[in-house]
Amino acid sequence: MVTNPKLELLQSYPFEKLRAALASSDYQGDLAHIALSIGEPKHPPPQFVIDALCDGNATAQHLATYPATRGSDGLRHAVSDWLRNRFGVTASAEQHILPVNGTREALFAFAQAVLSGRPQSLVGMPNPFYQIYEGAALLAGAQPYYMANTAHSDYAADYDAVSDETWDAMELLYICSPGNPTGHLISDVQMQRLIERAHRHDFIIAADECYSEIYFSEQNRPSSLLAASEAMGNKEFARCVVFHSLSKRSNLPGLRSGFVAGDAGIIEKFLLYRTYHGCAMGTHQQYASTLAWQDEAHVRENRALYQEKFQAVTDVLQAHYDLQQPDGGFYHWLPTPTNDLSFCQSLYAQQHITVMPGSFLGRDQAMLGNPGANRVRVAWVAPMAACVDAAHRLAEFADRVGNDS
Repeated sequence: MVTNPKLELLQSYPFEKLRAALASSDYQGDLAHIALSIGEPKHPPPQFVIDALCDGNATAQHLATYPATRGSDGLRHAVSDWLRNRFGVTASAEQHILPVNGTREALFAFAQAVLSGRPQSLVGMPNPFYQIYEGAALLAGAQPYYMANTAHSDYAADYDAVSDETWDAMELLYICSPGNPTGHLISDVQMQRLIERAHRHDFIIAADECYSEIYFSEQNRPSSLLAASEAMGNKEFARCVVFHSLSKRSNLPGLRSGFVAGDAGIIEKFLLYRTYHGCAMGTHQQYASTLAWQDEAHVRENRALYQEKFQAVTDVLQAHYDLQQPDGGFYHWLPTPTNDLSFCQSLYAQQHITVMPGSFLGRDQAMLGNPGANRVRVAWVAPMAACVDAAHRLAEFADRVGNDS
């Protein structure tokens, strides 16, 4: 049987690797399992969204209608208003915005739509990273180009170290702010320098901003590539596209709802691709999403819950680990006293907690190795009581590991 040979280039997804790695680390005890390995929000979704989806008459009408790939006017205008209120960005609902089924689907499909397929073309991405970036590049016939985010550089990629020849070969650059897994924020100045490079070397910037509404200081809020673009006079967002989602912002990962916004010419091409792909968001999802983008009260409440949790777990962990607080997102990028995979296996076997080995989120680079090695990603998504319980178990585990060594 003939299949796409590019599929053989894909690595197993991190969660599949983790399941296999923990298969032999059997836990024997009475502690409840606490999963901190996957960034799946567990806070309650907004009740008004649930009420909207449970409206039988409205849902019956929505389900009897083919959805428009471009999305409803109401949804696109709600997104346009949100971008203006949140980032001060003037984005046209008609030209600059396209609803999508969550950022994961869109980040992957975007590469298939915009990459040329030319041999030796590159797709830049942070390292460690969200594995969709890599898979999208490989299946579109491009080569991933990894840019290390390490503690030595405060988790910022060293774009100045990239040669002009490499920039010339690059067709697409993925950035993520707040970073997954580091929580690092890319400043407007840094984004503007990237935009200048994009114009000089002819590539597109795809900014994954799905964690933008989870942060810890009003004085240091995550910005947007579109805001940086507009501030430098690139008011039509040429070569700039951002990806946002309701999954983290509104605790609606199952709704599969987000949007792409930016360069009108690119958005139009992506719309054409999606029209053939057949991935229009259902009208019931569009209706519920419109309501979610129009409300900020639930977002503030959600952010406050994360802020309280981070303070609580930090109080427990800071005496036991070399903690660095993220500026955004809901992860601790925790250094481990032992090999990260061994740490995860022993933690599961002894404390019944699942975290993600950092090496599963990174790739080896020459002269550097894997920048995710000897770290773990801890996703503080569980309810407060479970997170505090997990923090105490992590502290106890650190003491045991320290005594053993």
